[in-house]
Amino acid sequence: DAKKLVRSPSGLRMVPEHRAARSPFGLDEPPWVPDKECPRCMQCDTKFDFITRKHHCRRCGKCFCDKCCSKKVPLPRMCFVDPVRQCAECALVSQKETEFYDKQLKVLMNGATFFVTLGTSDKSELMVCRLSNNQRYLVLDGDNHYEIEIIQISTVQILTEGFTPGGGNTRAIGMILQYKVPGSEEVMQMKFIAGEDFSCNKKLSAAWLAAMHKATKLLYESRDQ
Repeated sequence: DAKKLVRSPSGLRMVPEHRAARSPFGLDEPPWVPDKECPRCMQCDTKFDFITRKHHCRRCGKCFCDKCCSKKVPLPRMCFVDPVRQCAECALVSQKETEFYDKQLKVLMNGATFFVTLGTSDKSELMVCRLSNNQRYLVLDGDNHYEIEIIQISTVQILTEGFTPGGGNTRAIGMILQYKVPGSEEVMQMKFIAGEDFSCNKKLSAAWLAAMHKATKLLYESRDQ
């Protein structure tokens, strides 16, 4: 998927040449609130003048003074090359998302092993599940091969059991995935269960499921934009 460097009022972005190739987790740049519509900071209500200048948050597009919009934070969901100016609220969200891009996205791409059951079948198949490098497909490899387009996923339910030794949170052991078949309204279902015979992979599978849970939240947010 070829990419190109584009310049916008918000900064330099490295984006796919074709919009259809964009990451399903991506967000569009917001329109900026026009200068004439914001005589005061939209956070602290300070009046703008020659000394107190206006700054726009690159994530929400609202208008702030320098004190309320001073942080420059990476914003990978909008494909910015360098950290960009964001208001305090947006900067906090972007910082949390950076962990997904720096760590959890790599976990998804590296993959994990699950027993996969298709639809209402009573037979499962051991498969390696991973996110494609362009982030647009969930790839499953075993005796069979499946590719599920991320944007076609409608629901993801993480399956858990019991408590971890010594108490604490429940442990993720699998997920139920529902997705639409391209070109039809048919909804398919897949069930993923971490193999009990692969204790050395349980931690990896749990980490993959946690990353998938986070990815699902970002996917829903992208759709709601």
